[in-house]
Amino acid sequence: MSAAATPVRRRWRKLLAALLAVLLLGAIGLYELMNARTFQLAGELTDRVATGEKVVALTFDDGPDQHTSEIIAILAEQRVHATFFVVGSQVEARPQDAKALVAQGHQLANHTYTHQRMVFVSPSTVASEVERTDAAIRGAGQGGEILFRPPTGKKLLVLPLYLADHQRHTVMWDVEPDSGTTPTAAEIVTAVRAETRPGSIILLHPWYASGQNTRAAIEGLITGLRDQGYRFVTVSELLALRRR
Repeated sequence: MSAAATPVRRRWRKLLAALLAVLLLGAIGLYELMNARTFQLAGELTDRVATGEKVVALTFDDGPDQHTSEIIAILAEQRVHATFFVVGSQVEARPQDAKALVAQGHQLANHTYTHQRMVFVSPSTVASEVERTDAAIRGAGQGGEILFRPPTGKKLLVLPLYLADHQRHTVMWDVEPDSGTTPTAAEIVTAVRAETRPGSIILLHPWYASGQNTRAAIEGLITGLRDQGYRFVTVSELLALRRR
């Protein structure tokens, strides 16, 4: 055994021991750990950046799809750059949309290749889901660090270990106005204005037919937050505030 391998094995043993301890707490504790927005067993995670500046990051999960040009037009009119956590298979199916997002100054980030939940899956599945999506994102012209967000926010052991070993940053969120029941556009705008704080990461789902109300809310939530003194940045720009 090499000297370099020993710390890795020790970390695996500690993390496995931690998982066993969690299992002893019962299924409720495991469920809460899997869905936690502010914690994972390994690797770096951010759900919000602590800052005194009135700055927020607007993020979109899933896609791209046929509504890409509509979303690009809204953001261009409002002069906002956002972060898109894209699905790799969708990027491969619609490469022109992914390239258009990059060309407009938006940030692409990884949301896995098939959008399957990354819980109780093998290490090879995790590697394939992440790395195939990375390749699609690079093919669209995205440079720099590729951030990661797990589908539906679920993660347990194998995924966090992979992300930690590859020095990948997990980005969660603290504002999600369009989850659960289908809110109206006005309700989405109201929720964002009420829940956003300096350093917030806002999660929206604007794709497919189900995202109609979210698409209709984008302009209003941007102008509403601007009225409150906020400015918009990509997630990488937001993280840079914390690193300064």
